[in-house]
Amino acid sequence: MKSRFNIPPIPAVIIAILSVQCGAAIAKGLFPEIGAAATASLRIGLSAIILLIAFRPNLLKLNAKQWKYVILYGFSLGLMNMVFYLSISRIPIGLGVTLEFIGPLVLAIFSSKRVIDFIWVTLSIVGIALIAPWSSNGLNISGVLLALLAGVFWAAYIILGGRISKIMKGGEAVAVGMLFATIIILPFGIFSGGLSGLNPRLLGLGAALALLSSAIPFTLEIGALKQLPARTFSILMSLEPAMASLAAFVFLKEHLSLTECAAVGCVVIASAGSSFTARGNKQ
Repeated sequence: MKSRFNIPPIPAVIIAILSVQCGAAIAKGLFPEIGAAATASLRIGLSAIILLIAFRPNLLKLNAKQWKYVILYGFSLGLMNMVFYLSISRIPIGLGVTLEFIGPLVLAIFSSKRVIDFIWVTLSIVGIALIAPWSSNGLNISGVLLALLAGVFWAAYIILGGRISKIMKGGEAVAVGMLFATIIILPFGIFSGGLSGLNPRLLGLGAALALLSSAIPFTLEIGALKQLPARTFSILMSLEPAMASLAAFVFLKEHLSLTECAAVGCVVIASAGSSFTARGNKQ
């Protein structure tokens, strides 16, 4: 499947974030029925099927370097998603997204070289600190640790995605990567027992989840990573916690406080600023 138009990298990242949040609403509804591990396996497995059919990568033509990076890319992608789902099954999704973002944020800090980059990162930190419900009591510690681990895999996904995008076509890289993501997480879904109760309705929801949370956003992101430096991509992804909070307002009727509104403003400004200054900062 070849696209006849290219979405600019910055809008592509924003569309990817919106798509993921719509998918998160579907995933949240599947947790009580089949569990987090099975939901992740269903999402990644169906995504792999969709992408392999769409892009039809020729596995026989991959060289050793491509195999190396696409396998690592796939493993990081799969583990990132499964660990995050396990996390938000234990803690609120807004907190899970915020904690997960620490991974790419640390990547942005360590890969920054200019003062202006630190300004946007600092503003992002302020926004995340305001969004995070740090004052909540009784937080599930395993959920917090899983969210932080998901952030580590997210940072690895960004680094490996940037590298694989330079040596493989974006769609093919995501399709093959999703195949290896399925290989590493499917056993968890099987052993959890959640996949044993699948029916046409759950498969339909899983297909929608696969498109919104994996196939569409990962394809957009791999294209954006080819054109943006890793640190700029990481700061742009600071929209993720804000979108999660806004999704809670829209879908769950949770009202935003003044502090949360201020947090959203900080994150949006940081993302817009990093987008503006990224023009002359490509590597």
